[in-house]
Amino acid sequence: MAGQITGAEAVLAALDADEPITMVLVDRDKNTAAIRTKCQQRGIPVEEGSTNDLWRMSADGHVDALALVGRVPQATLEQAFERGGTVWFFDGVTYSTNLGFAIRTAEVAGADAVVLNVMKTHEERRTIRRSSMRADRFLPVVYDSTEAILSAARTHNFRIITVEDVGTHQPWEEDLTGDVLLVVGAEKEGISQTVLDAADACVLLPMDGFVPSYNLQVAVSVVAVEALRQRNNTSLEL
Repeated sequence: MAGQITGAEAVLAALDADEPITMVLVDRDKNTAAIRTKCQQRGIPVEEGSTNDLWRMSADGHVDALALVGRVPQATLEQAFERGGTVWFFDGVTYSTNLGFAIRTAEVAGADAVVLNVMKTHEERRTIRRSSMRADRFLPVVYDSTEAILSAARTHNFRIITVEDVGTHQPWEEDLTGDVLLVVGAEKEGISQTVLDAADACVLLPMDGFVPSYNLQVAVSVVAVEALRQRNNTSLEL
């Protein structure tokens, strides 16, 4: 799970202490030369953002710099699964704005990577970035085929948990901790039969209305928050 070091002084201290920082975000309008120099010396990528950008992402309000720890924001498909943790698979989701919202939710809830099986044009990827508040800067978003994704999950002993209306129990009745591939499908088509057949478990969200399904963002949000709750509880018990 990713963590955040907040504020220029704290980031500088962490850099001096050789903490495992994987990215630093700085306010482009502030003097952060010392941070930039230390990051360059250690080969740590630096991203620039506006004052408002940093304020929205900071856990402590207005700051000049933020550091990402606990997650490497770039990965191949193989690396994403080698590292373990919580990986999201948005199976067959084509609408770029929906993908952006889903990626943002996954990142906020501490996912380690997102994998997609629908190739996107350059313009579509720009739409995804905008919709996600550029959350793709902070976790790997990997494009590959369904077969490759499932193979990588199996190779690295991930449990595959799908979210679909054919599920047999609710998310809070399933163990969502450890190395898990959480799968949500497109709103119209749902999760492909290939992925459903490969799943270790299938959960469903409780519904009690006339409309027979939630939208994609709701499904992702409910399961993402439940997975985070379970991980936090597990950490407290250790």
